[in-house]
Amino acid sequence: MTDPVLRALSHPTRLRMLSLMWAGPLSAANLSTELGISHGLASQHLRTLDRAGLVELAEVRANRGGRERLYRTVKGSPLSDRADASPLLTEAFVKNLRQRLTTRVPESASVVTDAELWVTPEVWTEYRKRLAVLMYELHEHSAPPHTPGTQPIGAFLMAFEMRPGTGDPT
Repeated sequence: MTDPVLRALSHPTRLRMLSLMWAGPLSAANLSTELGISHGLASQHLRTLDRAGLVELAEVRANRGGRERLYRTVKGSPLSDRADASPLLTEAFVKNLRQRLTTRVPESASVVTDAELWVTPEVWTEYRKRLAVLMYELHEHSAPPHTPGTQPIGAFLMAFEMRPGTGDPT
């Protein structure tokens, strides 16, 4: 896999970083604390995201005699636009979903759905766009981690066209 964007998106930690930085800039130190990884590993993941053009330097500020670099996610929808999404990207999604499910509050309100549907190409195009807008808007309403008055949520959406005849008829 040589595409730097797909390579960057195919790691579950980098996907989580992009979500966390959507609401506002974070440093490698912030990300290492939030994700429970070393500062060095957080910096390495940030460099990969930066090389792929998925994050941008938002601010450099003095911090304890050094300089702290804060990065933010470049707004857009690189995941939805990927026609060549690899199995590695799907595995990164699944790993993050499994991790998020371990932190789910069982009695909380949620939306859970599953579907295998046959629709016209026009309906598929319309709803694919609407789903992308819905997730974009949810990201836009997000706040930095641990902002007072907020609660963490997990959201996972993957809708895709299937080959005819691949469903189990039983």
